[in-house]
Amino acid sequence: MYYYVYVLQSKKDKCHYTGFTVDIRKRLKEHNEGLYESWTKGRGPFELIYCEMCKNKEDARKRETYLKTGMGKRYLKNRLRRFLALTG
Repeated sequence: MYYYVYVLQSKKDKCHYTGFTVDIRKRLKEHNEGLYESWTKGRGPFELIYCEMCKNKEDARKRETYLKTGMGKRYLKNRLRRFLALTG
C-alpha cells in the first residue's frame, strides 16, 4: 500500500496544510467538508497543490515532518515556483 504526502491550499486565505494519507481524494473531500478538528476546520474550501507518493507509512510520516520544517517549506516553495513557471 502506498501513502501520499500532500499539501492543501486554502482558497480563503492561501495558507497551506501538509499531511499524509492512503486515499488522497477521500482526505481532500473530508477536509473540504470540515470533518477534522484541526487547523483546516473553517479554512476551506481547499485545493490540492502538491502530492508525493511514499512506499510506506514511516517514509510518509518522515516526509510530512520534513516538509513542515523551514528547509522543507523552502524546498516546497521552490518546487511549486518551478512547476508554475513551466505550466504558466
